[in-house]
Amino acid sequence: MKEVTIYDIARELNVSPATISRGLKDHPSISEKMKKRIRIKAEEMGYRTNTFASNLRTKRTYTLGVIVPRLDSNFMSTALAGMERAAHESGYNLIITQSFESCEKEKANARTLFNSRVDGLIVSLAADTTDFSHFNPFVEKNIPLLFFDRVSECIGCVNIVIDNFQMGYDVTSHLIQQGCKKIMHITGNQNRNVYADRLNGYKKALSENALNFLPERVIETSLSIQSGEEAARKILNMPNRPDAVFIANDACAAGCMNVLKAEGIRIPDEIAVAGFNNDPISQLLEPRLTTVHYPGNEIGEMVSKLMINHLNGSAPLNLTNKIVLRSELIIRESTLRNRDISLR
Repeated sequence: MKEVTIYDIARELNVSPATISRGLKDHPSISEKMKKRIRIKAEEMGYRTNTFASNLRTKRTYTLGVIVPRLDSNFMSTALAGMERAAHESGYNLIITQSFESCEKEKANARTLFNSRVDGLIVSLAADTTDFSHFNPFVEKNIPLLFFDRVSECIGCVNIVIDNFQMGYDVTSHLIQQGCKKIMHITGNQNRNVYADRLNGYKKALSENALNFLPERVIETSLSIQSGEEAARKILNMPNRPDAVFIANDACAAGCMNVLKAEGIRIPDEIAVAGFNNDPISQLLEPRLTTVHYPGNEIGEMVSKLMINHLNGSAPLNLTNKIVLRSELIIRESTLRNRDISLR
């Protein structure tokens, strides 16, 4: 079936093709009455905008590519919601892909998005990514690269993060202030800045309070609920159990807490537990989980707005930038041995 063109609509309305083109683009030189006639006739005839041809003329697709490790985390889903909303308001679309924590899948996603001619690429890295050469084609073609949460130090990109080092330090310091001295840390893949920085913050807080860092008190996991359950079983089998556990995300903390409680461990009196991310699950646990507010929605909105403002030329990015957003420790009952602290 032949595709309907602006020339077909022009013949039907007995006006010029240029008038049809301007009317479909909501040009101010065309009256509202004529625009309405054009829209009604275009819909009636089954006209579709030729986006591909338009893109060839403008050399823009008004599409941003996004690569994230997984879609099933609360932080990532809220970040993507903020990203999508800000992009939509500016007339951009997102192509969202997930790497499933695999560098090979991340590379395939990057190739697909490059070949889709996205105007910019937004990335949160997979757990095992150590080589960043799959992003080189974007840099070479001057396609802006923006990393968030799990970032890269590669040249020609912008990083948006929270201060994971400071928050790791703050969580550990809070546990020490509550009288804990044998603090365990359950972390994620140390290739990623978020987990390496939280671990280093934990180490600094121990050092400043004259507490020894013991490698056996650090467990590296996938940070799933199941890995939290496995970590709890290891803790229960330790001859010298910790009196606190700082866990690098809330899902893993929930798995750990559930097993500890099932085995009769009193939280926080015997073992205090702190998480990270402020997922909804943190308020559903009993006791409620001390955690760190990680502003996913705000990060998503900022990522989209920075990228789009750069593409539109209104606020070009400094391609060596690191943007650090505010986060905060949220103290709840799972760590609170000293009750003279306000809760949230």
